Amino acid sequence: MAKLEGLKVAILATDGFERSELIGPKKALEAEGAEAKVVSLKDGEIRGWEKMDWSGSVKVDLSLEIAEAEDFDALLLPGGVMNPDKLRMNEKAIEFVKGFTESGKPIASICHGPWTLIETGYVRGKTVTSWPSLKTDLTNAGATWVDREVVTDEGLVTSRKPDDIPALNKKMIEEFAEGVHNPAAARENQTRQPRV
Repeated sequence: MAKLEGLKVAILATDGFERSELIGPKKALEAEGAEAKVVSLKDGEIRGWEKMDWSGSVKVDLSLEIAEAEDFDALLLPGGVMNPDKLRMNEKAIEFVKGFTESGKPIASICHGPWTLIETGYVRGKTVTSWPSLKTDLTNAGATWVDREVVTDEGLVTSRKPDDIPALNKKMIEEFAEGVHNPAAARENQTRQPRV
């Protein structure tokens, strides 16, 4: 039996997502039996980015107008610079992500994806990695930043860049298969004061 049979995974993304960071993990999730749905700020399609230019589109399965975190078991946040920058400024996107962080559901995020997590307070007290330019942002948000291809902390899986996707996929599948991680600790962590 596939490791993620019956699991529903939300992939939160919008225009400017890094194509490989959405497509690769989505295929890995589906290969293990998960139902992976693209959730976005709008209906229709969103445009991908690859290296230095626009690169194809993916179909949006649900808009944030109707998507509910409680309908999913796990969350994937792909990177790309534009994608998480737009998401972190959208109140509905932040509330959607909080639905996962507050309930202790597993989350995977790569490259610039953790920018969105910063807005929820969820990275405070966590050990994470990301694209190197986010190091200061994550540290200022109370996270411990490390330079490794993949980092796992209480159901949160983070990776640095497209080259790390195989490592991300492996850990993401493990964490998603484990299911909910201590929701009470997740809520407490988000309300704790940042380190000075």
